[in-house]
Amino acid sequence: MSLTHVSCSRRFFGIVTTAALLWVTPFVAAEEKLSEPVYRVANETPAVAAPVAGQPAASAGDSAATPAAPAATNAAKVVFDLTPKPGEHALAPVLRTLKATQDEIDHNVHDYACTFFKQERVDGELGEQQQMLMKVRHEPFSVYMSFLTPFAGREVLYVDGQNSGKMVVLDAGFKRMLGKMNIDPQGALAMSGQRRPITDVGIRNLTIKLTKMWEKESQFAECDVTTQPGSKLGGRSATMIQVVHPVPRQDFKFYAARLFLDNELKIPIHFDAYTWPEQAGGNPPLDESFTYSNLKLNNGYTAREFDAVNNAEIFKK
Repeated sequence: MSLTHVSCSRRFFGIVTTAALLWVTPFVAAEEKLSEPVYRVANETPAVAAPVAGQPAASAGDSAATPAAPAATNAAKVVFDLTPKPGEHALAPVLRTLKATQDEIDHNVHDYACTFFKQERVDGELGEQQQMLMKVRHEPFSVYMSFLTPFAGREVLYVDGQNSGKMVVLDAGFKRMLGKMNIDPQGALAMSGQRRPITDVGIRNLTIKLTKMWEKESQFAECDVTTQPGSKLGGRSATMIQVVHPVPRQDFKFYAARLFLDNELKIPIHFDAYTWPEQAGGNPPLDESFTYSNLKLNNGYTAREFDAVNNAEIFKK
């Protein structure tokens, strides 16, 4: 299966190794902002391996993970139509795909359980990767998290419209003796070391945020879009979408952003984003990374599953 690359500037190529995603291609400087989009479609077949199965595509460290297209399989089925129409912006097919993805979530995904990996840059520092067991219910929006690393044993619960808008936290270690605490999800305590509140968690919120970001960026011509339907991530068949802005602009949030859509489930399973390299040819620093692994959809969760008082299976001291 070939890789499709649509460009609004010059070009972007990358490769991936089995151990980590490493930037090995010299940074290509783009021309100054073009007044009109200039599109180029090319088919490339990278002879390289996919990310390590079962692992998030991004690892800790400023330059350990880098935007690059994983290897394609020879018989990958095209699930998402990312073919650009003549004369349209390179992001247009991406936005159509995200709209279809959100429709899939809204109509066919009522709840899910997963192992959630998260790593974010906060106040300029890349934090430690967090891993947690997570359950999400869409109506009403409900989230339960049980941390695995770090803060093993910490539990967090939030249900929209309940508990006066507060989330319930039972911390790990000696702090567990303090018992359950009701905390403002956007307050200083809850946001310490975090980039986004629990109210923004989940595949639906991610889809909405990416749609808004790329809708805004589609007003400008300078971007490279690479799509690859034959990707593999954590043993899952996926479609990779990569958007690169070679030159920093105030209207662009990231140097590069990648989204992996599960070809069977038709929902996001991984997103990572990178800031601009400090120097030409350098590795772009990881800015944030989210992975939804071991997804189990439509478990029939009820309000009891997210009841901080009456569910004996959670918040055990």
